[in-house]
Amino acid sequence: MRQIITGLLILAVLSFISCVQKTFKKTVVFTLDVSEIKNCKSVGIRGNDQPLSWDKDLKMKEIKKDSLFEITVSGETAFQFTEVKFVVNGVFELQNNNNRRIYFDKEKDTTYYKAKFNRN
Repeated sequence: MRQIITGLLILAVLSFISCVQKTFKKTVVFTLDVSEIKNCKSVGIRGNDQPLSWDKDLKMKEIKKDSLFEITVSGETAFQFTEVKFVVNGVFELQNNNNRRIYFDKEKDTTYYKAKFNRN
């Protein structure tokens, strides 16, 4: 009986270990065009994977006055994509629409994603 219980425990542990997905370090460079927005005071991004969050903006850096903002985000993931939305002046883009789904580059560790605010 003891051998059966031990065998079952070992089998349970092995099956749990084999279910863990392999993770990869991925980097995404997000570039956002806000040139159609007047009085742009703050630009951020929210999303699924750390360091992003749906609760708080991650501030984007202005790279061209009043028109282009950029941020580089890196993290570990087992997924092939991430989901995000941009936020300008405290307002989420694409309201009542799905999040932007960004598929990671399969060949490289870094994915480059360019977007225009509130446009798919």
